[in-house]
Amino acid sequence: MSGIGIAWNVLTTTPAIFSAAFGVAWGILGGALPGISPSISMALILPFTYGMDPAVAIILLAAVYVGAEYGGSIPAILISTPGTNAAAAAVIDGYKMYQQGRGGEALGISLVTGWIGGMAGIIILVFLTEWLTEVALMFKPPAYFAIGLLGLSVIASLSEGSLVKGFIPAVIGLMIATIGADPVSGVNRFTFDRIELISGIHPIIVMIGLFAVSELLVQSGLPAWPKTDAKMRLVLPSFSMLFKRLRIPQAIAIVVGTFEGILPGAGGTVASFISYNEARRWSKHKEEFGHGSPEGVAAPECANNVVTATTLIPVLSFGIPGSNSAAILLGGLLLHGLKPGPQLFMGSPEVVYGLYAGLVCANLFMLIIGYLTLGPSIWLVNRPKPYVMAFIYALLFSGTYSLEHSLFEPALVLASGLIGYAMRHVGLNPLPMVLGVVLGFMVETNFRRSLVLSSGDYGIFWGDALSTCLLSVALLFIFGSLLSIVWKRFKGRETQTN
Repeated sequence: MSGIGIAWNVLTTTPAIFSAAFGVAWGILGGALPGISPSISMALILPFTYGMDPAVAIILLAAVYVGAEYGGSIPAILISTPGTNAAAAAVIDGYKMYQQGRGGEALGISLVTGWIGGMAGIIILVFLTEWLTEVALMFKPPAYFAIGLLGLSVIASLSEGSLVKGFIPAVIGLMIATIGADPVSGVNRFTFDRIELISGIHPIIVMIGLFAVSELLVQSGLPAWPKTDAKMRLVLPSFSMLFKRLRIPQAIAIVVGTFEGILPGAGGTVASFISYNEARRWSKHKEEFGHGSPEGVAAPECANNVVTATTLIPVLSFGIPGSNSAAILLGGLLLHGLKPGPQLFMGSPEVVYGLYAGLVCANLFMLIIGYLTLGPSIWLVNRPKPYVMAFIYALLFSGTYSLEHSLFEPALVLASGLIGYAMRHVGLNPLPMVLGVVLGFMVETNFRRSLVLSSGDYGIFWGDALSTCLLSVALLFIFGSLLSIVWKRFKGRETQTN
């Protein structure tokens, strides 16, 4: 059966369409709440996908991601408080348009350009993922070890402030991944005689704690969200506005969103700000930027929706998540016993092609549901913050409990959340830690397999061409980050001297 036939079969024989619709609605509402990012919206729904068909579950998670990226623009435009990190760039001109009485126009531009960006991203996802998966067929254990190490190195080296602050969480994540039975000898490690730890700590537990619980703890100490106009109505952009004035900003956003989505550690936030800056550079109306420019809303919103699809390329091809949301989706694959890479395409094609079809449906639903749910989203933003936080806590822990029907998992989630909260206060990025937990099994297993194949000779990692190339790139990222830190310190001392 062809890919199109498989996708059609998934849509017509499973509740995939309803899953996509619900996911988009949930994502929009979650994104509309300031501080509840796409990854947190996905983490909240993730435990409830445990008993679902794998294809339907992955479509649901992807649809939440799509909806949350648009939903984040609602509070960004209406109350100058971005619901997601990627929506921060939309605040600059979106809130100015709202102050000028053009808030509905700004929301309409965000919705339609986001849909265009999402559809463009899906096309790029389909073509590039298939090609990269064929490349992945050439990978042997040394190469798989090297690509896991590369993913950790890239994320850690891109952490702000210090290379050490990037590697500390990554190493902690790798340490957590060693808990449980040894993948080669079967010996129990670091289980402390607890039966629950023999199978290890599932990455989902760590993800929910580090992303969701830690963010809720942070939000609990912040002031209440501002109120907004409950009578706001969404206004769709005209054909002339969309395909004449906004044509160049959208083209820029698609190009930037493609590259930033594929690169680990970049994501929608970086893509949004770069697209905004480039749109201003190439605009014929530069003077309007910062004062209510439609182009200043279109470029970042189109870019972060391109990223919702292109960030899945390294996840599906190699199992390397480049963002928090991609890590949650990878966790969903692992929860259902699915291994990314060539085996996923050959063993479970219905999941991959179903995901493609589900993303198309999700983007179509985003147009419809985004238009209809503006009122409920505004109502939700205007609810008392303590009530909303209490509801999210209840949803989070009840979902975690449903995984194994044990209080041990909620306790681990709470512990992970407290660790994530402490990490935020000392300036540590939680993503390298999550990546360490997710990639730990792959890195350790392939490292051990390689040494078994070479009878303990470490030269096998440099004897394999792909492994050598990937390890060299990892070293380049590390040394590049070190040089950048040294250069910044040198410039800082030079400035102080002058």
